Amino acid sequence: MTVHWADSVARFTADWRRSQHGDRSVPRLADYVPDDGTARLGVLTELVRIDLRHRWDGAGPAKRISEYRAEFPEVAQSPALVELVCEEFATRRAQGPLPLEDFLAEYPELADSVRERLAAEAERIDTNTLALDSLPAEITPGRRIDDFDLLTDLGTGASGRVFLARQISMQRLVAVRLSTTGGGEPQPVARLDHPHIIRVFDHKSLRFDAEAVFGRLVYMQYLPGGTAKDVLEQLRGDHESDGGAVLLRAVDRAMETRGEIRTSDSRVREEISALSWPETVAWLGRRLAEALDYADRHGVRYGVITPGDVLFTAEGEPKFGDFSDIGEKRENALPYRSPEDLATADTGAADQRGAIYSLGILLWELLTGATPFAQTTDTRAALRQRRDGVPADALSRLPADCPPALRRILLTCLEPDPQRRWSNGEVLAKQLDLCLDARARDLVDPPEHGLRLRLRRWRIPLITLAILIPNMLASIYNIDYTRLLVVPQLTDEAARKLDFGAAIVNTVGFGFGAVVLVYMSRHLIFVPHGLRRGGRFSAETLRRARTDTILFGDRAILVIFTMWMLSGTSFPIVIRGTSDAITAYDYAQFVVSHAICGAIALVYPFFLVNFYVVRCIYPMFLSQGEIDEEDAVRLRKLRRRCGIWLLVAASIPLIAVAGATLLTQADLETIIVELRILAIGSVIAFSGIYLLFRAMENDLRALEGVQVPATPVGAV
Repeated sequence: MTVHWADSVARFTADWRRSQHGDRSVPRLADYVPDDGTARLGVLTELVRIDLRHRWDGAGPAKRISEYRAEFPEVAQSPALVELVCEEFATRRAQGPLPLEDFLAEYPELADSVRERLAAEAERIDTNTLALDSLPAEITPGRRIDDFDLLTDLGTGASGRVFLARQISMQRLVAVRLSTTGGGEPQPVARLDHPHIIRVFDHKSLRFDAEAVFGRLVYMQYLPGGTAKDVLEQLRGDHESDGGAVLLRAVDRAMETRGEIRTSDSRVREEISALSWPETVAWLGRRLAEALDYADRHGVRYGVITPGDVLFTAEGEPKFGDFSDIGEKRENALPYRSPEDLATADTGAADQRGAIYSLGILLWELLTGATPFAQTTDTRAALRQRRDGVPADALSRLPADCPPALRRILLTCLEPDPQRRWSNGEVLAKQLDLCLDARARDLVDPPEHGLRLRLRRWRIPLITLAILIPNMLASIYNIDYTRLLVVPQLTDEAARKLDFGAAIVNTVGFGFGAVVLVYMSRHLIFVPHGLRRGGRFSAETLRRARTDTILFGDRAILVIFTMWMLSGTSFPIVIRGTSDAITAYDYAQFVVSHAICGAIALVYPFFLVNFYVVRCIYPMFLSQGEIDEEDAVRLRKLRRRCGIWLLVAASIPLIAVAGATLLTQADLETIIVELRILAIGSVIAFSGIYLLFRAMENDLRALEGVQVPATPVGAV
């Protein structure tokens, strides 16, 4: 397969992923198949395989190989046809009971070939099966099982046990899990490769001869830092929290219990120790949310997350466990189950929102030391609690230093309605990133009674004043300049025509400009209003609102520039038909005055408008979670444009001085007071603009930092 066609497969995979995480439609397979060439059949086969998996995982309407053959007749000629049919069988059987003979009735011409392939696979699995004479509960440390010497017991789960073991062939320590479930198809978790998911090296099938029970031996990465249970015990035992040091003490204590030597200080431990406790919880949650999203995109859905599922490295990095016993542990994890999980007996999760709810409960417990809901063993009572939302007493337990951003993020995780939660782990991870940057989180979630929160309601008058006041000052200077230097050179008739024409041009031109600006700012006006009233908007509407907000300052000065140019070019037109002849000197004066006034009318609205929307309006949209990588690019470009316009602001006094050199001595004496006011005022205004520039630059850098996408590890 050439690189060109490999790109088609990669694009198809990426578009499938985007369709699962947004409002985009399911990709159409035919759009990615090459028209001709020797690689067409190979590419088509791989695309069918990818499409089949995603559709049967619930990401789109399910399709069968027979349907693909009808759409693409050449699939019947593929050497991998039998393999594709076997994959359909395995995928469908994972959804529910499916007798082989019933399945083969759909493919009678391939029945023998499919049976042979499935039999060969079963034989391969059987030869890899280990026979044990006792169940996991009866196995003790000190025993050797295949390639593993069991050293110590690490814990007991719903259907098995975990041991610390030495793998003889590799001479390394591993965690070995022996279970009485999972004896059939291999778990997809073995394919996962993410820094915050425990690495599963391999598995072996087990047969417990004494009880005729089948199971699985899974050996995986060994983490000595304990689990989130240990962190909760440490948190509840400490009289007062000293930030991330609580996590490090819990990790060190777990390592001492296992006979491990405490690790020396590292960059990660230094980073953790510098965090407050709410920031530490956000730091952990961000990594777990990324892992949750990665696992979901690779076909592993985790509906319930408990403290025992989160393990720690010696440095304090969190990792999800091996995603085993997802079905059984629901009954033993009532405090962490989502309302939709409690309401149904189905163990399957439609998407990530159930796991996000469960992760939200765990993060809340880590933050406050207790789950947000009262403990109960009654499923119906637990369901009622969740449907009622987070109670007031749970909110009162939030730490005093908990940022409003973290409070909002966790409450969104715990929304009773799945549609109002974060749509996936990637979105949640970006939100938790806000909590790790003090400036960014303060922008998105300002203090409840702060000035910025109140200013959001006054966006229309504030933006209007930011545009109107500099233009009025520029107009006053321009009118005074024209009255002193231009009008005395005209006849009374020409002066009257100039006044009349200027009034018409300014009224029509600036009125039309105001209408254009209102149209350009429609999302800036209505979307924040809807959000304040609790409304919900589609991802596309929010994207357009963010884009319009970032670009509004540029669009505004473009309209203003057009209006000033219209006014400047009207001078020779409005006095046409009079006896006055326009000299080059007169026109130069007019142009220079408009250049100075135009610079004032452009620069100051640009900074005033952008400072307001960046600090008060744009962050509102970030709290909705739907952020794409284009936002960071737009913010970076806006930051660069601010630097350019700062230079223009600095040049206004220079332009005024340069313009004065074009005047005659008499004209200069006439206008000298106005020029001095302009020069001094411009210097003072530049000082204010420079302060706005520095503040806005810091704001933009902070907002960029939480939006730069982190490429998921292992993603295609």
